[in-house]
Amino acid sequence: MNTQPAAQHPPAVVPDQLFEDAEAETRWRARFLAPRVSTPDWALDAPSASLYVSNASGVWEVYSWDRESGEHRQVTDRPNGTLHATLSPDGESIWWFSDTDGDEFGSWVRQPFAGGGEAKPAVPDVHDGYPAGLEIGHRLVAVGVSTDDGSELFCHREGKTERFYANEADAGIASLSRDENLLAISHSEHGDSRHPAVRVLATAGFATVAEKWDGEGKGLDPLEFSPVAGDARLLLLHERRGREELLLWDVEADAEREIELDLPGEVSATWYPSADALLVVHFHEGGSSLHRYDLESGELSSLDTPRGRIGGAGVRPDGAIEYSWSNAANPPVIRTKRAGAEDVVLLTPPGEVAPGSAPVTDAFVDGVGGRIHALVSRPDGAPDGPLPTLFSLHGGPHASDEDRFSAYRAAWLDAGFAVVEVNYRGSTGYGSAWRDAIEGRPGLTELEDVAAVHDWAVQSGLADPAKCVVNGASWGGYLSLLAMGTQPGRWTAGVAGVPVADYIAAYEDEMEQLRAFDRALFGGSPEDVPAVYRECSPLTYVDAVAAPVLVLAGDNDPRCPIRQIENYLDRLAAREVRYEFYRYDAGHGSLVIAETLKQVAAEIHFAQRAVGLR
Repeated sequence: MNTQPAAQHPPAVVPDQLFEDAEAETRWRARFLAPRVSTPDWALDAPSASLYVSNASGVWEVYSWDRESGEHRQVTDRPNGTLHATLSPDGESIWWFSDTDGDEFGSWVRQPFAGGGEAKPAVPDVHDGYPAGLEIGHRLVAVGVSTDDGSELFCHREGKTERFYANEADAGIASLSRDENLLAISHSEHGDSRHPAVRVLATAGFATVAEKWDGEGKGLDPLEFSPVAGDARLLLLHERRGREELLLWDVEADAEREIELDLPGEVSATWYPSADALLVVHFHEGGSSLHRYDLESGELSSLDTPRGRIGGAGVRPDGAIEYSWSNAANPPVIRTKRAGAEDVVLLTPPGEVAPGSAPVTDAFVDGVGGRIHALVSRPDGAPDGPLPTLFSLHGGPHASDEDRFSAYRAAWLDAGFAVVEVNYRGSTGYGSAWRDAIEGRPGLTELEDVAAVHDWAVQSGLADPAKCVVNGASWGGYLSLLAMGTQPGRWTAGVAGVPVADYIAAYEDEMEQLRAFDRALFGGSPEDVPAVYRECSPLTYVDAVAAPVLVLAGDNDPRCPIRQIENYLDRLAAREVRYEFYRYDAGHGSLVIAETLKQVAAEIHFAQRAVGLR
């Protein structure tokens, strides 16, 4: 891999060894190198055929699992890894998305589940693009493609491919009914991709069967049709009461059922195989849990998962629930839950289990926009008194930090930093108003919350104000660069991975799906609202940056493209501010564990030097 930046920018220092203590060095690397697996999926009509992704080879790749024979087989083997894959309903073929070096632009290919065959184009008549949904049936395939021209949706059946939808707005394939007569698509023809509408089409001719949109600022997210043939109920998420909740929509009868659950926070769900119940995943204040909702009685029952994060969950045909679980102290494990029995471990990848880490505690801080939730970790055995502190800002922005195991967080703790993760306005899981509060002023709004949490951390005695580092990747990288320019007195250093640095140039070069997102977030394009883009761009404040900055970027990143990052670095280069640049040959992050280790070592080494730990 090319890890050397352009000559005019000082390269990041990647130490051969991060810790002098051999045990600590082994421990932090082992957390990343420990084999992990995702929650397995299975073929709709051949549940013994399963699929998951794993880093067992040192690169995240797709693996098949024949539950009858017990055979596990690595399916993909590509230099920059493979993350997106699914199975045909008969279990005969594996479909995976083939891009180039992490650029996310490509097409679906397929190969036999049993092995022995090369990957071939799955739908040859569909041109390359960014993926916009895929549904595989027995009689037809529906596939979505996004390009700079907008969204196109295709149907392939009986050897022929037809385009049945094209629009400049963001749209995608959502769900195919079990009998394959109905297809749900998500679209933003009303102009707001952040709050989409849903349309259901008849697959015979693609006439519109039904439409649903809840109006401005209220999105509908179609999850999946009932798993029972002839059942036209579609499960969706709505936000009519200011948070994401469940909605059942009988498309043919045009009848709705809002499912009101006595749970704080937000939820998602999937069907039980007989369509008589839903498996509900509940998210609240950094934790998640599993519940069963009986559709006939309306009874909600807890499935007694411990505090932590549910990383994925599904219900097998025999009623067994398979799910991934971790918390900050304990690495992830794939479990099976059966009625009346204790949970058992389902999958154990080869190799040593990752060493554990410190737990997180909750902090709630009053801010100008309301109460801010943060997760706080202290290094084991840390001395009393203020500590060097990392303020880690998640990406998205529509995501959240949770009580989950993180090898990344653990490495910073081992390096002597307290870690504060801020679920700023824009984060999910705290209601629609909190998520949407950044509209019209993104970046600056989130940083008001970060400042409030920073003040709390200093005043509470957790953080040493002279040793505070802000960091993040993607949207978190954007916020970190923006913080370095708009809050220079707060930060001793900043670390920005794959960031937006020059928002106007980023808009010009990024994938169309993100342009649509930005238009909805900023209130238009840079031509429509140029002042907002300037006000919210890190490049605007680059001359105020006073502390050292490390920037990491991928050559093939379609989300935070390299040119706009180079624009920012060129401005830094003209000044006497210390900065370093780590450039690598991949996309929006890396699926190669060895590359991840280099980047984490570069980040921590940089921050340690900035705060005087080296």
